[in-house]
Amino acid sequence: MNTSIYHFFVRLVENRDSFIVESKLSWFPFPEEMLSCQSAGKWPDLALKINKGNRLFSGGELIELKDSRTLTVSSFNSTIPLGQKNINSVFTGKTSLIRDQMEAAGDDVFSLKIRDVYYLIRGRRNNSTRVCLTHGKFFETISETELVSGSFRNMLDAQIKETGVEIPDDIKERIEGMFTHHDTFSQSRHVEKASVKLRFRVMTEVEPEGNVLIYPEIRDQTLTLLVPYSNSECRTQIVNLMQMAFIDCQQSNLWEQIESLDIQHKLNGPFIGFQINL
Repeated sequence: MNTSIYHFFVRLVENRDSFIVESKLSWFPFPEEMLSCQSAGKWPDLALKINKGNRLFSGGELIELKDSRTLTVSSFNSTIPLGQKNINSVFTGKTSLIRDQMEAAGDDVFSLKIRDVYYLIRGRRNNSTRVCLTHGKFFETISETELVSGSFRNMLDAQIKETGVEIPDDIKERIEGMFTHHDTFSQSRHVEKASVKLRFRVMTEVEPEGNVLIYPEIRDQTLTLLVPYSNSECRTQIVNLMQMAFIDCQQSNLWEQIESLDIQHKLNGPFIGFQINL
């Protein structure tokens, strides 16, 4: 059995009625036989099994669930959305329940180190539902380093303006260069004589340009898969992979119901979409 984001989308399509009736997105009947990890509330929520030796469908994608009662993508708590992630960064400490789950499912975990990241997003408005499974590139329009250092620069500029303190440009650049990863802020800090530790929590909120739920191509009562592409050849390959994934589908006419569409991201280039009515 192939396990890839394309085959996963097929299974979502087969059970798409559940997106309307289930009050919690985590209650959706995800295909457990395709999953190497399922850990609601802990990143990632889902991980697909690896298709070892399969060049077309490598599998191994990491999936985060985002559920909202509006057409706003809910905040990313303690994480910054990415298009790809090194599997080593998923495991923390010497022991990891996520790694244990993946290995118990039969995965050679480190055989695929760089994993594509997808976000399954559901938004609702006026009894209408929009569901989108999108690649993380929809949110990662600049690198984490640029995002963190740029945010710190904005904070520093605001304090300089408010206090009137002058800092030479070279010193300012050095300070900005020290803050490039969100882990710098998320660690607890011990302060002498303090009876508590302080830890700053990183929360990532989506700008309007990254709110996939309000793009006009994402219609009410639809389920959509969005994949980025760089050229026409890449786009054609994605279409072929999607069609191949539907060939083994139990409902033979589903592919005929899929509408392909193109979305021009306002900051990050073209995406191809596959959409079906709920």
